[in-house]
Amino acid sequence: MFRGEMSKFGLSEEQVDLCEKFYRLVTEQNRVMNLTTITEPHEFAVKHIIDSLSAWDEKFFRGVERVADIGTGAGFPAIPLKIFRPQLKFCLIDSLNKRVEFLRRVVAELELDGVEIFHGRAEELARQKIFREQFDAVTSRAVARLNFLAEYCLPFVKVGGVFVALKGKNFREELDEARAAIKILGGGEISVRDIKLPTLDDSRAVIYVSKKKSTPEKFPRRESLIRKNFLGRTN
Repeated sequence: MFRGEMSKFGLSEEQVDLCEKFYRLVTEQNRVMNLTTITEPHEFAVKHIIDSLSAWDEKFFRGVERVADIGTGAGFPAIPLKIFRPQLKFCLIDSLNKRVEFLRRVVAELELDGVEIFHGRAEELARQKIFREQFDAVTSRAVARLNFLAEYCLPFVKVGGVFVALKGKNFREELDEARAAIKILGGGEISVRDIKLPTLDDSRAVIYVSKKKSTPEKFPRRESLIRKNFLGRTN
């Protein structure tokens, strides 16, 4: 189906088979609930699978064992990354129970070990001890602008860990408006890796934010406050 694109990225035959099975599960479920507008095989391979795998960088994932994927949706980037690096333990979090139930089916049918799935809002779960600053890495893709996303995600990252945000063409603008928030939330060094996906001309990037110190207890705030008065606002 899209074996060529996957094999070029370094996946084994078995991993490609799992990606294709994941594709079939998503497109099948998409008939009864809105998971994605991208269903053509090649486009799905590039814009969903390979885009998710672009988050992987050995430099930033060295020593990482536990990963939380916030607002995972249909399982991006978590499921492709789990297929690619099966030794990682994933915690998938989403606010819609129907998506959570679908992901439980995906994990069962793909026989993925070391994957937990939770239904809930990130700003609420991040205040619970079992989640707060418990993860070596936290990923998020297509959830919110970076200034909001940092407040949702950084409270989950342990000190010394990394927050990984997959962003589209406006990533530089988003990063500029999020720098103050990142610092307030305990973020440290910021690294940006430009991404070029096969056959696409648009610009994308993966932003890596190290966790330098603990997030102050008052964060994250309620969603209404996060959206209304984002951290670092100057006007």
